[in-house]
Amino acid sequence: MSRPKPLSGFPELTPEGRIVEQHVLDVLRDTFELHGFGSVETRAVEPLDTLAKQGEIDKEVYAVQRVAAEPGTPAELGLHFDLTVPFARYVLEHAHQLAFPFRRYQIQKVWRGERPQEGRYREFTQADIDIVDAGTLAAHHDVELPLVTLGALERLHVDLGLPPALMRVNNRRLSEGFYRGLDVPDPPAVLRQVDKIDKIGAERVTDLLVGDAGLSLAQARSVVELASISSADESFVEQVQRLGVRSDELDEGLELLADVVRTARQHVPGRLVADLKIARGLDYYTGTVYETELVGYESWGSISSGGRYDSLASDGRTTYPGVGLSLGVTRLLAPLLGRGLLVPTRAVPSAVLVSVQSEGTRDDAVAVAESLRARGIACEVAPRADRFGRQIRYADRRGIPFVWFPGAGEVKDIRTGEQLPADAGRWSPPADDLRPRVRPAGTGSAG
Repeated sequence: MSRPKPLSGFPELTPEGRIVEQHVLDVLRDTFELHGFGSVETRAVEPLDTLAKQGEIDKEVYAVQRVAAEPGTPAELGLHFDLTVPFARYVLEHAHQLAFPFRRYQIQKVWRGERPQEGRYREFTQADIDIVDAGTLAAHHDVELPLVTLGALERLHVDLGLPPALMRVNNRRLSEGFYRGLDVPDPPAVLRQVDKIDKIGAERVTDLLVGDAGLSLAQARSVVELASISSADESFVEQVQRLGVRSDELDEGLELLADVVRTARQHVPGRLVADLKIARGLDYYTGTVYETELVGYESWGSISSGGRYDSLASDGRTTYPGVGLSLGVTRLLAPLLGRGLLVPTRAVPSAVLVSVQSEGTRDDAVAVAESLRARGIACEVAPRADRFGRQIRYADRRGIPFVWFPGAGEVKDIRTGEQLPADAGRWSPPADDLRPRVRPAGTGSAG
């Protein structure tokens, strides 16, 4: 069989990369659970008509069909392209089993039929948190979600040396209220154009607002002027008011966004700013919206985004509003791993290789290994009863720091050469060697 060609857009990590990924996922899980979020997992497929309702274009959805299906039979199922749409279905399907407000986190694969490039993949892992209630959802949850997400990213920054995160926040009520105050006929159409400012620039967006959205040049310029406002404190409120546009919806949006910015300054100073060009293109967002970048790596795009959705899920009798944030785990990690910016201290879980003096003594080596494992020390038994020098070199190639010699009752740190008597029922490696750790490249040893 010839060497297989890789599939573009479907990243596969090495064992070293998986150690980094698992560590990041552990931090995310721990942070989410510390804030009372429970884990759910939804099926990989949803009906295509459900996926098509949520603002995604057809080519981004992978259809799923049995190979043995009748020729010409249209596909009915598709792989989910995010975790919000299946979560909305999950809430409706299981509402009678859930206690509201329901706090959920979900870490799963998603699939999109996009053109692969750095930061965009066809298969990738997302980590989502959402708070959903029945009927109404308190506004303070719009503040809570960014604090949780930024808290997790700050842990990764401090513990692993990831670049710091900066979250940019807006409120759709603020923007749409401003547009209605300008007598704009179709505010959602304007939002979709404003969402392109970072990609194509303010001048081109102005042209699209006039040519495609039907605005006058004066209206378009006011829209772009609003989108240019950004601040790390509540001063954006006064900047908006100076533009001279008035509406009740605008005032409500200003108040809601000011509360988010004010609270974030208290708890995660320097990590959140009001940025009034943030729009989020999907139609189901109705309030606060979020975009997050790594400082110094803005060209990678948003690593975390989301917002409030007041009517995403409804069964006709009860509406379930929610607010959610999604963190693109693969989008965050793939460039960091590809550039070698994060590395594990070793490539395997094993802290100890138990040597085998001869095949006749393998049972003794297995007994030592079981004693170590019973106390939570990851280890493996040498695959062959080679000369001890070869077994040590094998451990070195694997990145295993300690070699155990059952016959002598001794353990050797192969990095320093120190060899000491040891009892498998009591000895433990130093805490830093017990499990692989993750560190920025160029700091410390990988031994």
